[in-house]
Amino acid sequence: MASIKIRAKMDGDITTVKALISHPMETGLRKDKKTGDLVPAHFIQEVTCEHKGTTVITALWGGAVSKNPYLSFKFRGAKAGDTLKLSWLDNQGQKDSTETQVR
Repeated sequence: MASIKIRAKMDGDITTVKALISHPMETGLRKDKKTGDLVPAHFIQEVTCEHKGTTVITALWGGAVSKNPYLSFKFRGAKAGDTLKLSWLDNQGQKDSTETQVR
């Protein structure tokens, strides 16, 4: 199952990208209610978006970002039909990426 839902839409010469990432984003500080043990840290560390092989944004995250994070940003230089690639990497080595076309 894909962990990223993404949409990219043009308005004039500005492209707005909106993404929702399904991820538990555990800080490592929360205790399990049944056992009392700490839930291990599990959070996204880096999110990148590329347009035509060029990185347009790199977000460095930590444990303070909420579960299932939402990301929205704008950039210039895209055209309708261009492909964007959004990727993430977490502190446990898990990763995912997806592509979408600018509308």
